[in-house]
Amino acid sequence: MDAKKIALLVGALLIAGITAFMAKNMFAGASAPQAAAAAMPQQPTGPEILVATRALPVGTIIGPDSFRYQPWPKDLVENAYYLKGQAEPASLAGTVVRTSVTAGQPLTQGALVKPGDRGFLAAALGPGMRAVSVSVTQISGVAGFVFPGDRVDLMLTQTVTGEGPSLRAAETIIRNLRVLAVDQRTVPTKDEKGNTIAANFSMVTLEATPRIAEKIVVAQELGKLSLSLRSIAENGAELEMAIASGDVKVPVGGDANSEKQMMAAVASRPVDNGGTFVTGGNVSRFQRRTMPKQPSTNTSVGGGISQPAPEKPKGPSVRVARGNSVTVVELGGK
Repeated sequence: MDAKKIALLVGALLIAGITAFMAKNMFAGASAPQAAAAAMPQQPTGPEILVATRALPVGTIIGPDSFRYQPWPKDLVENAYYLKGQAEPASLAGTVVRTSVTAGQPLTQGALVKPGDRGFLAAALGPGMRAVSVSVTQISGVAGFVFPGDRVDLMLTQTVTGEGPSLRAAETIIRNLRVLAVDQRTVPTKDEKGNTIAANFSMVTLEATPRIAEKIVVAQELGKLSLSLRSIAENGAELEMAIASGDVKVPVGGDANSEKQMMAAVASRPVDNGGTFVTGGNVSRFQRRTMPKQPSTNTSVGGGISQPAPEKPKGPSVRVARGNSVTVVELGGK
């Protein structure tokens, strides 16, 4: 190999080495890419106001778990909001929602009605519902352990008379009634430590449909009414019965919100069918368990007025009709 070719080869190797060295330094000096942390949204730093912790439909009785304080932008604070330091949360317990409030929405003074304010009881009623009062005693009122917001069943005790021994019976006529007030109290009485006090009362106001309200008024004339306090866990059984009877349609598609609304509707509605009953014979073998024979009513109705029924003729007779009046005339003789 001549000297010229050797010089070209050495020059090529030298250029390749210099190029590799420069490329290595260039990549080594470059800074590694750094992941930029996503900027977290800043929480409002304004004054704290009361907001709803859950959806509060019209007629909801406010409790301690219905609201909480949350920082709110200062520029968006309205005069109607409940500001921390200016409103006591304890004073809002027992108030009723007049206009619906969504979860996270600020509570306003116009959206709540306090006990004793005009229209309080009307605001506590659900759409299409009525308020009806029932007289109770210490025994029939569960010894004062029924408070506003509880759910109760209504039992009727009566004595059915007739020929022979009377029939004593008790039956559950209405189920799942919401208690609106006891006497004139719409919130439970509490002691200095905040514990609920059981207090005796003589009247209880219940929420019912117009039809059920009529039944309750008639039931008070038939016999004695008693309250039966319901467990919170009864809602599941009521839902199964409503679905089995066809009163409630299960939402198609498994929508969680639709199912939640369905369960809330079932849990809040009173029921006036399918009640149970017990007679004296179920309690004591010396009491009867069947209806006594009713004496014949010696009356007939004519023209809307109760009139004595004519005695059965002893011999041949004819019936003479003059307008709405019918007369039985005996022929006499043989």
